[in-house]
Amino acid sequence: QEAGFWGSEFDVNMTSDGELIIYHDSDVEGKNIEKHPYSEFKDFKIKNGETIPTIDQYLEQGKKYPETMLVYELKPHSSIEVEEKFVNLTISKLKEHDLLDPERVMFISFSLYICERLAALLPEFTVQFLGSSKSPAELAKLGINGVDYNHAVYTLHKKWYSQARKNRMSVNAWTVNAASDMKRMIKMGVDQITTDQPLEAREILKSREL
Repeated sequence: QEAGFWGSEFDVNMTSDGELIIYHDSDVEGKNIEKHPYSEFKDFKIKNGETIPTIDQYLEQGKKYPETMLVYELKPHSSIEVEEKFVNLTISKLKEHDLLDPERVMFISFSLYICERLAALLPEFTVQFLGSSKSPAELAKLGINGVDYNHAVYTLHKKWYSQARKNRMSVNAWTVNAASDMKRMIKMGVDQITTDQPLEAREILKSREL
């Protein structure tokens, strides 16, 4: 946010008792998040010394930055039944915090079912499927309106970018951390890049020295 970026991506997992927590991995100290209740994780300290935030804490923080898009990554879970509950809780939490707004929130996931379900329930929202197991044409047939590939995929599958555009899909490139890759993806015309180097990307975007 301090870098002036439009989006903040965060990874969401669901505990066995239905608490949504912000955490990248599927387990905490060897305990699978999906198989254990929130009480077993609430005191765990992450690298900066803070406890793992809940989605409620994160969304309340996000509301303080109205110009920032909240990029909501729903982590895959063990079954369609669990993922269905996960999607429903996600939508419920966004409504509760008055953030069920396509201008403020977009969704990404490695789970094809989660993407399909979100696209069906919230067709006005951007929903991007992560990973290269499906082409843009295949995803479009499932009603999914966005693609989110590792930046190298656009080099390996040159037709996929035009395929996505033909189907009016939102296009993101991730792991764009080298300056040369940033310039290449921006020049290509993708809608977003996802990077661990926001300050460097900001300078490139500002200078337009592509």
